[in-house]
Amino acid sequence: MTTTPALARRLLAELLGSAFLAALVIGSGIAAQQLSPNDIGLELLENAAATAAGLYAIILMFGPVSGGHFNPVVSFVDASFGGISWRDALAYLPAQAAGCILGAVAANVMFSLPAMTISIHHRASPAHLVSEVIATLGLILVIFSLARSRRATATPAAVGAYIGAAYFFTSSASFANPAISIGRMFSNTFAGIAPSSVPAYVIAQAIGGALAILTVRTLYPHVTAAEAATVLLPHERDGQAALSDPTHA
Repeated sequence: MTTTPALARRLLAELLGSAFLAALVIGSGIAAQQLSPNDIGLELLENAAATAAGLYAIILMFGPVSGGHFNPVVSFVDASFGGISWRDALAYLPAQAAGCILGAVAANVMFSLPAMTISIHHRASPAHLVSEVIATLGLILVIFSLARSRRATATPAAVGAYIGAAYFFTSSASFANPAISIGRMFSNTFAGIAPSSVPAYVIAQAIGGALAILTVRTLYPHVTAAEAATVLLPHERDGQAALSDPTHA
C-alpha cells in the first residue's frame, strides 16, 4: 500500500480536528460572554469546561486517523521520537494552522459576528509567556507518559482534563498550541489574541516543547518509535494501523 492516500487522510483529519478545536474554544468563549456578562470568572469556567469536554470528543473522532495532534508542537515532538516522519510533521503544520483559522471563522459566523475580525486582546506579558512554556511542557509530558506506559486509550480524557485545569493554573489560560494561537487572532472575542502577541506565544510554546523532549528523554529514556506512534491515539502510520499493547509496563 502506498503512503500517499494515508497521508491525505491524516491531513484531512488534522484540518477538520483543528477546525473543530478552534470553533470549540472560540465559540464557547463567545457563548460564555453572552450567557454570563461582566463575570470573568464564570466566563472562564464555562469556556474551560466546554474546551475540556469537547477536546476529549474531538481526539476520539479524529485520533484513529491522524493521531489527533491538532498542534504543531505535539507533531514535532512526536517526530523527534520517531512516531511520525519529519515530512509528515511538516505537512501537518499548515493543515493544523488552516484548520484553526477555519474554525475561528465558523465560530464567528455561528454567533452572527463578522466572519473574520482581528483580535485586539494583547496577552504577551512575561507572566503569560512563562505560563505558555509551562502549559506546553505539561501537555507534552501528559501525552508521552501515557504513550510510554501503553495507556494511550486514556489520552483523550487526560488531555482534556489537563487543558481544562490549565485554564486556571496558568495566567495565559493555556493556549499551548501555535496553531490555535494563530487561529484565535481572527476573532475579536473572549478567546482572541492580538497578532502582536502571537510570535512571543509561539516561541514560548516551542521552548516548552523543547524542554518536554529533554524531560521525556530523562524520565523515559527508552521511549520507542512504536510507542510514539500511539500519540495521541493509535493511528494509521505509513499505510498501516499502529497498535498499542495495554499490558506493557
